Amino acid sequence: MKYLLEKPIRGSIGKEKYKTSITWRNGELITDEPEKLGGQDVGPDPYTLLLSSIITCTLVTLRMYIDHKGYDIPEIEIEANMYHKIENEAMKTYVEKRIQFGKELDEEIKERLLRVAAKCPISKLLKQEIVVNTIR
Repeated sequence: MKYLLEKPIRGSIGKEKYKTSITWRNGELITDEPEKLGGQDVGPDPYTLLLSSIITCTLVTLRMYIDHKGYDIPEIEIEANMYHKIENEAMKTYVEKRIQFGKELDEEIKERLLRVAAKCPISKLLKQEIVVNTIR
C-alpha cells in the first residue's frame, strides 16, 4: 500500500473543550467547534474543513487548466455549502458549489471550466466509496 501523503497528518486535543491542533509537513492548524456546540470557534470545524478542501482543490484545478490554456481569467471565487436529505430511507449529503469568474466568459469556455471543476481530485474522491479504518 502506498499512502498519498509523504507524512501523516497528526491531530491532538488537550483540555480546552473541542480545540484541536492539526499538524502537517511544516505547519499547524487550530480547529474548533462553534460556540453553539460548546467550542470557542477559534478555528474551522470539520464540515468547514471538508468544504475548504473541495474549494481549494477546485480552485487549484481551475487555475492549472486556465494557465495551461492561456485564458485571461485573473480571479476565481467559489462558495460552497452542504445539506443532508433523506432519500430511500437513507441520509444523503449534497455539496453545492457556486463558481464565479472575475469576468464575463464565453458560454462554451464557461461550460468547459465547470466540467474541469467537477473533476478536481477531492470532488472525485468524495464521489466514490470511502472506507475509513481505525488502526492500532
